[in-house]
Amino acid sequence: MASGTVEIINSTPAGGSNDVSLEEPKKMTREDWRKKKELEEQRKLGNAPAEVDEEGKDINPHIPQYISSVPWYIDPSKRPTLKHQRPQPEKQKEFTSSVEWYKRGVQENAVTTRYRKGACENCGAMTHTKKDCLERPRKVGAKFTGLNIAPDEHVQPTLMFDYDGKRDRWNGYNPEEHMKIVEEYSKVDLAKRTLKAQKLQEELASGKLMEQVNSPRHHWEEEESNSQTERDHNSEDEDEDKYADDIDMPGQNFDSKRRITVRNLRIREDIAKYLRNLDPNSAYYDPKTRAMRENPYANAGKNPDEVGYAGDNFVRYTGDTISMAQTQLFAWEAYDKGSEVHLQADPTKLELLYKSFKVKKEDFKEQQKESILEKYGGQEHLDAPPAELLLAQTEDYVEYSRHGTVIKGQEKAIVRSKYEEDVTINNHTVIPWTCMCIILGISVSNSCFSTSQIHQEKQKDEKKKKKKKQKKSPNSDSEGEEKKKHEKLKKALNAEEARLLQVKEIMQLDERKRPYNSMYETREPTEEEMEAYRMKRQRPDDPMAPFLGQ
Repeated sequence: MASGTVEIINSTPAGGSNDVSLEEPKKMTREDWRKKKELEEQRKLGNAPAEVDEEGKDINPHIPQYISSVPWYIDPSKRPTLKHQRPQPEKQKEFTSSVEWYKRGVQENAVTTRYRKGACENCGAMTHTKKDCLERPRKVGAKFTGLNIAPDEHVQPTLMFDYDGKRDRWNGYNPEEHMKIVEEYSKVDLAKRTLKAQKLQEELASGKLMEQVNSPRHHWEEEESNSQTERDHNSEDEDEDKYADDIDMPGQNFDSKRRITVRNLRIREDIAKYLRNLDPNSAYYDPKTRAMRENPYANAGKNPDEVGYAGDNFVRYTGDTISMAQTQLFAWEAYDKGSEVHLQADPTKLELLYKSFKVKKEDFKEQQKESILEKYGGQEHLDAPPAELLLAQTEDYVEYSRHGTVIKGQEKAIVRSKYEEDVTINNHTVIPWTCMCIILGISVSNSCFSTSQIHQEKQKDEKKKKKKKQKKSPNSDSEGEEKKKHEKLKKALNAEEARLLQVKEIMQLDERKRPYNSMYETREPTEEEMEAYRMKRQRPDDPMAPFLGQ
């Protein structure tokens, strides 16, 4: 068969009018294939109209062929469509409408009087069969007697709600139920009005109402009541006045006469954490956990003990935090000494070991204390004084100033020595047992040197010192200082040269063979060392640097 011909096979099965003709696909020529490709390109460029499906919707020409091509089992006619890519009707879930809900108030009384076809042969209910019946088996079933036919079971429907139906808070709510509340309130209102009218009639009959009308207080109340809008509300307010004494709410001032409620908008006196310091560079406030770890007054220069809030970091040092840190430190020290303990790997073993260590440590301290006291004594000084002396109190009133001086009351007596003070016998101003005349036994004589002689000798010594200073010239002092500076600078230069040689030797070694040590010193360099560093420092950008060694 030449290319371009169409071969059609008609199969006519035995069936008369229900003949089905299966048409094989035509073999496309090169010209038809080329025209088809050109049409696709034109549709992609927008020069040709797009294909339309059976619903009249445009098909995107950029959809690949393996998606847009219709399988033979979906539509044998090969019409352009995307229906096969959409959810099939038999696979789509059917949800219950929001109007439907579970049944309420269904009566379970027997309403049928004769047996119905298909019902339970034992009890006569339509909702189950004889095999599933839960009643006592009767001698003669309801199918044959037609008596005591049981009612149908209350079977609730199975509701399948969608996403919105499951989350509808008013789903299944009956608005007519609210009318019961309205009726209840209307009955209470009617009872109030009836009691009020009955009370007025009793007062009118007894004559008390006329006395209240003539009283001046009634006129004042009438003026107040005219400012209100409705008489009904006034009656309700008067009825509620009897409960005014019981009203004691924080933040409210209730006046039973004027019916005024004043609310204090700010009851609490504390301040929010994020309002303590409005500087954005201060302590960070985490709104999710409502925590401010740092101190908001850190940059203000306030003492943390004086402010009411100093951050939440104090929580990190509460509870078992300190004890856990001590246990961890003990674990590290024990591991360095050869004990195989670890806080996370074996916490029970570590806890028992730490407890025994503390007991042994206390025992060792007690033994050491006892041995020292046995050797040197002094146990009596370690005993605490009696409670009568520690807790002794007096009735003497003493008032002190902020500097510690006594403002009011008797000042405490100063403890003095048992020897006499500021008493100079025979002009002796020094300690008696060091004076030569006392040692020699001349107790009645005057002092070895009178005060005038001592003063003259001091003046002579001062004159000698002044003469020595005048002899020394300032040039000699400056020359001595310069010599010292020169010697210090020379030592610093030698030390800098030695350091540079050491650095050069280390840099010539391989990186893997270099010693792992630190050449950093914690002390601050002196002026001579800084001058030596500046003198020996290499300056590659200096044009005269190559001539320094010549």
